[in-house]
This record gives sequence, C-alpha cells and structure tokens, in this order.
Amino acid sequence: MAKKDDSGKELKTRIQKGQIRREDVTRRLAELAFGQPNDCVRLALEEVGDLKKLDLSLLSEIKRSEKGMVEIKLIDRLRALEQLAQSTGDDNSQMEEFLQALQSAAKEE
Repeated sequence: MAKKDDSGKELKTRIQKGQIRREDVTRRLAELAFGQPNDCVRLALEEVGDLKKLDLSLLSEIKRSEKGMVEIKLIDRLRALEQLAQSTGDDNSQMEEFLQALQSAAKEE
C-alpha cells in the first residue's frame, strides 16, 4: 500500500509541476471507466462524517429535494471508455464496434 501512496505523491508533484504523463491520464481514465460507485451511494444514503475518506471521483452531481428525494448523477462511463480506447493508440476497430453497440443499447433504454 505504501507504493500506491508514493505514486500518488509523485503524481501530485507532477501535476503541480505541469508534468503529467500519458500513462497518468490512461490510468485515471481506466479508474473512472471501471471504478465502483459505492462511496457515491453511501454519501447519498448515509450520514457521512469525513468526506475525505470517500472516493467520489465518479460523482458528477448530487441533489436532495426538500421532500428527501436524492438524485445522483455519475460520470459517463461510456465516454471514459471511448477516451481510454483512444488513448491506448492501438488498433481499436473491435473496441469501437463494442462501444457503438453499447451506445445503441443505451439509446434503446
């Protein structure tokens, strides 16, 4: 776990210096595309004391109505997958077909 903390510190330093690498972007896109929204749901449904302990990177928007209704919007995973596929630079013909099929299925819902 120390390695993850170290790489997080290194990334923060690179961001501050404006030295973000392509692999940093690719890694972050993968985290967004495949991440779990558990903490986002926890935020909406439970009393949370320390927000710093929650991973809210997938959270785009949260609303609470006066009647207690909660609406959560997460990032667009399909878009993150598309960006991830483009960033890999490989022959993405199969990936593009897969993403188009996902988009078609999403439009039908």
